[in-house]
Amino acid sequence: MADVMTPAQRSALMARIRGVDTKPERVLRSELHRRGLRFFKHVKTLPGRPDIVFPRAMVVVFVDGDFWHGYQFHRWKAKLTPFWQEKIEGNRIRDRRNFRWLRTNGWTVIRIWEHEIKLDVTACADRVCCATKDR
Repeated sequence: MADVMTPAQRSALMARIRGVDTKPERVLRSELHRRGLRFFKHVKTLPGRPDIVFPRAMVVVFVDGDFWHGYQFHRWKAKLTPFWQEKIEGNRIRDRRNFRWLRTNGWTVIRIWEHEIKLDVTACADRVCCATKDR
């Protein structure tokens, strides 16, 4: 399927997509804050710049967009151009590398998909709360 936009239009559109403080992140952070949890955002000193960090409990939370991080990528990979296949696969490889580094260095890593937050933010917040209290 050919792209209906010119390369310049597509580039301008994709450049407008936010990398931090996305709506799913804000919704989850709001729920965690409402529960009394305090955290840091986008800590640059940790691999992958986790979206939410609890330093004392050594817990990091990544809120992953379904498209950008390839939720069930094998199911829809063939519909993409080679550029996007490579881009998303690169994101997935980087995510795995960051996950391994964090786990090796004692961090508990929680990955929450965008669609999970849309479906049930309370359950997502429960996962984070349990992880922070267990440590």
